[in-house]
Amino acid sequence: MKHLKYIIGLLLVGFFTFFSCEEEDYEFGDIITPSNLQITANIVGQDADNPYGDGSGNVNFSANADNAITYQYVYNGSESLAPSGEKTYSFGNTGVHTYTVTVLAFGTGGATTSATVEVEVLALYAPPADLLTMLTNDSSRTWRLKAEAAGHFGVGPADGTSPVWWAAAPYDKEGLGAYDDRFIFNIDGTFTHITNGTGYGKAAPLDQDFGVAGQTPNADDEYVNYPLDDYSESWALSAPGGQETLTFSNVGYHGFYVGGDHSYAILERSANEMTIKTVGSDGNGWFAILIAED
Repeated sequence: MKHLKYIIGLLLVGFFTFFSCEEEDYEFGDIITPSNLQITANIVGQDADNPYGDGSGNVNFSANADNAITYQYVYNGSESLAPSGEKTYSFGNTGVHTYTVTVLAFGTGGATTSATVEVEVLALYAPPADLLTMLTNDSSRTWRLKAEAAGHFGVGPADGTSPVWWAAAPYDKEGLGAYDDRFIFNIDGTFTHITNGTGYGKAAPLDQDFGVAGQTPNADDEYVNYPLDDYSESWALSAPGGQETLTFSNVGYHGFYVGGDHSYAILERSANEMTIKTVGSDGNGWFAILIAED
């Protein structure tokens, strides 16, 4: 029995010695900060005769840095991941305007390097009269989510035209801080979002853009009743590549917050209804159907 205890003791000593050695040998990789960050901005249609571009307002950006593993673009307070370093912005303010874009290059261990570039771009878009009438009733118009319709919320590919991955059933999100929202568009280019005290959306971009509210996300990483006061900002219309697009100046959104650049392609519209899509900070296409109240 004494010999058995001795053998067991040796085995236990060897066991703990082995794992102690294993723990001591474990090392984290080096934290490497990206360097030599370069940003290229190609204004679409720019040449000697058109120094500010062809009037579309489109600019293709490309970023590259040594030891970078991914990139993030920041414009007008909105952040967008760009793993390839490439990003296109459509600037819609009519006339020649200067826009500031910041790029962050991420290295291992979360180390970052940033750089900023300014571009001077021409936008010549004049919205059709019927689009302005639809949106604002030539004065002011209030919109809401068409909760009674299938597909009033949905998600699909960024370049898609329909929510092929998931589409909400009628009233699928009842009580989740969205259906009581009202979206007011004024002819002077101002916008007011009536939230009735709460919003609904993805947790990460809500935390990033509005601040951490101390809530616990649901299983889909969403805040279902995020504390949010009414707010006002501006809106603009453009048509990059012929696609009618509604862009908010800051954090304006369509009832389900997903971050991104806050530009919404108007995929379909009638006198009192429109189907819109934005690309969120997750790179997915997020859809909504809005209907006018008046």
